[in-house]
Amino acid sequence: MSNILETIHSPADLKKLSMDELTVLAEEIRQRLIVGVAKTGGHIGPNLGVVELTIAMHYVFDTPTDSFVFDVSHQAYVHKLLTGRESQFHTIRQPGGLNGFMLRTESEHDSYGAGHAGTALSAALGMAVARDMSGGKEHIVALAGDAAFTNGISFEALNNIASQTKRLIVVLNDNAWSIDKNVGAIAEYFHKIVTNPTVSSLHDRAAGLLERFGGKAVRHVARKAEEAAKGLIGPGMLFEEFGLSYFGPLDGHNLPLLIETFKFLKTQNKPVVLHAITQKGKGFEPAVTMQKKFHGLGPYNAETGETKPAGQKTYSEIFAESLTKLATMNDKVVAITAAMPNGTALDLFRPVHPKRYFDVGIAEEHAVIFAAGMATKGYKPFCAIYSTFLQRAFDQIVHDVCLQNLPVVFCMDRGGLSGDDGPTHHGLFDISYLRSVPNLIHMVPKDEDELADMMYTAMLHEGPSAIRYPRGTGPGTPVKALPVEMEIGKAEVISEPEHAEVAIFGLGAMLPEAKRLAAMLEREGVAAAVINPRFAKPVDRACVGSFGSKCGLVVTLEDHVLAGGFGSAVLETLNDLEIDVPVVRVGWPDAFIEHGKVESLREKYGLTAEAALEKARPYLVALGARRMVVR
Repeated sequence: MSNILETIHSPADLKKLSMDELTVLAEEIRQRLIVGVAKTGGHIGPNLGVVELTIAMHYVFDTPTDSFVFDVSHQAYVHKLLTGRESQFHTIRQPGGLNGFMLRTESEHDSYGAGHAGTALSAALGMAVARDMSGGKEHIVALAGDAAFTNGISFEALNNIASQTKRLIVVLNDNAWSIDKNVGAIAEYFHKIVTNPTVSSLHDRAAGLLERFGGKAVRHVARKAEEAAKGLIGPGMLFEEFGLSYFGPLDGHNLPLLIETFKFLKTQNKPVVLHAITQKGKGFEPAVTMQKKFHGLGPYNAETGETKPAGQKTYSEIFAESLTKLATMNDKVVAITAAMPNGTALDLFRPVHPKRYFDVGIAEEHAVIFAAGMATKGYKPFCAIYSTFLQRAFDQIVHDVCLQNLPVVFCMDRGGLSGDDGPTHHGLFDISYLRSVPNLIHMVPKDEDELADMMYTAMLHEGPSAIRYPRGTGPGTPVKALPVEMEIGKAEVISEPEHAEVAIFGLGAMLPEAKRLAAMLEREGVAAAVINPRFAKPVDRACVGSFGSKCGLVVTLEDHVLAGGFGSAVLETLNDLEIDVPVVRVGWPDAFIEHGKVESLREKYGLTAEAALEKARPYLVALGARRMVVR
């Protein structure tokens, strides 16, 4: 039997298939996902859950004329397979290959790029309003998971949809999960609808009526389900109160029902919500039974789901273990996550201190203000949020935490390049966006033990603080039984040869490259000191001033953009001290960095000791001349 998926080169090919062939195609796609992602790693669970939904959307609508907006868009693998990218799917998340998220530059079918949750409804509304103003007739469909509705942006969009457009289709993909189990009132609200006996019976009736009467039954069943949900919840459904007509819930894996429902929704001259119930990881038992693990992961065994045994502990795990110790030492320490207990490893903290663990959903802005409120009552909140996600809460950091000088600690996981996830997840901007804020200190550890010391220091500090640490493992430095307090703003001199001519500041994960650069310079007869700055703010002025005065060249290395980063802070410090010494800065350029392996991207963009040496070489000639004068 021929492989149907191999014949799909565009959505137009999909529309030629019979219902039986579409059902076979769904299973082929599942196998393609399971086997393909097993080799590359990626978001397997979310994509297995939207196979039928995506097929039905492409069968009924016409991209790129019609626009699909996927919230987060990590569930867009099926969309990529159906829009001419099947032959490239083996390259997903690989250097030079397909991106793991929607990317406008990758395909005309990717109408909107995303990597953060809560953006789909606002973007789709913007498209719908633009279409209306231009007199267009195309359809705009936003697909958002139930977790996206824990994000305030989704509600800001809901508040505007009915008053600003007459045609918009919102698909609520309800699987009860984000990465961890969804939390809060919204999750409970959706659960009440789904578990209502009347609504459940309508699921069965929908399938039966569809077989007997075809698409004519869809409107009747959808409205009956809506009425049942209204009666359950109160005077009006949540979405109806926002002015959107609600349809569902229905089985998100019933292809005929989905197709007929989408055909019906196309005829509606009003904004609508379709509530589809799906199973995350459907078709791959390991992804169903271990949903947290299989939300997104590295390569695995396609038959068993097994992954390579865990080796060295990651920075995230060291963070969680250290925070657990601090919470045992201090009953005012609390942990806050924005729907990322697994990604930040706070699922290790939760069982030990369950009453001091708070998951607020995908709501970073709320997380920060919530922490500020707790801090006013004497508590010490540690907010564990990825660097890239903390960008969403910048105003809250400034206005609610730093302006009031509250002792909130921002623990920024994925500080630096995030490799395979690409530009939406790289944490390359936090030094720039935080070091300009008064009252805040910003720390960057060189290893695991220093991370534990920085967390202890932050706990004792009376004002706001931030710590950035990279994805994955560090050098493997053992963590002391008891952490020690660090002096705020004090750098650590790693090595200082007599008559050092070059001072190399290697921030955090770039310290190994600083050491390699020093060794390379030594082989060329140039003595170089190596400094671990520890603090991106405040910069150790005495240390920078001392080495700037006695050395002929200063080199800074950072896993961060150069604009406004640590190297800029060193330049500003030298300028304030009126020290005239050349500075070579090594970091990421003024560009969005693509996905790929960290080592290869660092080599490509010059974040290596070799590249640093070449940038420094013009100044080494002057050092040689200075050396001759001294002699």
